[in-house]
Amino acid sequence: MTKRTSLATLVFISAFGFSQTVVAQDAHNHDHTHHAHEHADLALNHEHENIQSDNYKGPAKLVTGQGEFIFSYDEALTAAFPKAAHEFEPKMHGGFNEDPETGIVYTGIPGYGLCSISSDLTQWNVIGTDARLKDNIHGIVFFVHKGTKYLAVAQNGKRVLVLTLDGTIVSEIVKPTGNEFKFAPANDFFGSKDSDFGVTDVTYLKGTIYVAHGYSAGDFVMTIKEKKGVWSWGKLAWGGKGDAPGQFKTAHGVYAHDNHVLVANRAAGQVVKFTKKGKFVETFNDIPAESLVCNVSYKSEHFFLNALSAIGEQKSAPIYVHTGEKLVSTVIPGNLDIPVLTNIHQVWPHFVEDSNGTKQLYLLVHGWNKGKFAVLRLE
Repeated sequence: MTKRTSLATLVFISAFGFSQTVVAQDAHNHDHTHHAHEHADLALNHEHENIQSDNYKGPAKLVTGQGEFIFSYDEALTAAFPKAAHEFEPKMHGGFNEDPETGIVYTGIPGYGLCSISSDLTQWNVIGTDARLKDNIHGIVFFVHKGTKYLAVAQNGKRVLVLTLDGTIVSEIVKPTGNEFKFAPANDFFGSKDSDFGVTDVTYLKGTIYVAHGYSAGDFVMTIKEKKGVWSWGKLAWGGKGDAPGQFKTAHGVYAHDNHVLVANRAAGQVVKFTKKGKFVETFNDIPAESLVCNVSYKSEHFFLNALSAIGEQKSAPIYVHTGEKLVSTVIPGNLDIPVLTNIHQVWPHFVEDSNGTKQLYLLVHGWNKGKFAVLRLE
């Protein structure tokens, strides 16, 4: 993935832990409200005595997060969601990925189709006419292979598709039969009559597509390779259900970064780092307990992780901004009063650049349970 322009140096988060994160957020919101009133442009009439109502300009803007990563709800960009797709929005259960060259974002809406979103996030378009693209797209990746731009999508219970950007399907990869891998647990699982096909996400790194297979007792990461224009299962696989390093408890999201493969190990509340050959490297520190981490994304020298559901008294599932070493901000979209958004399936960071070259960071949010799409704006 291509690194974008860095944000300012991050504010250090206190060693008091996650509870202090919430306190910091409350303190910021109090501060924000205080200054919004203090610096409001008061239209004072010097011919009469100032009264309390003269100082009131309505409620302060709702924000959430800490340090350099404080976000608000962008209702206008959220409303760019296509009207024809509204009936399908509650079924949304996928994610996002983008072309770093054009800034075009890709996502899927079950029943409606595979979509592209313009780089300024204002225009949505359906890609392709193949009926398979209307099935649920649970994970998606954009990549360039041998000079050609492609998308790959994971469709849980059905297939992995590789396609060109106009929606032409190049290869359909279905459930393995049990003799594809140089990893006996995967071969044994898929060779069993009781096996299923629980693909949840895809990523791409140096000629290889990596597939998370976490919606299954066969909890693996597997690979797909290309030969003579056809994509099929590769030899590399690893994992399996368990607590040992390199094993998974729902390998939900998979993401390539800096020549490594990161896996969101959901039920374990982990982000796990592997080499491209599947060798365990480390897990991320500082992720709060009980976080069902669904997916991993990256922008501006920071990872953006989302939990599936709220923890404790939170109003929604949290989004974490993480350096890879420590947590620096916890964003709670529920604090922004976004309608029906409680559970989160994926978050994608995206920059919009204006005519002056100024970049504005947004977070695209895929809700889960009620499928809400929302856009958050960095303050």
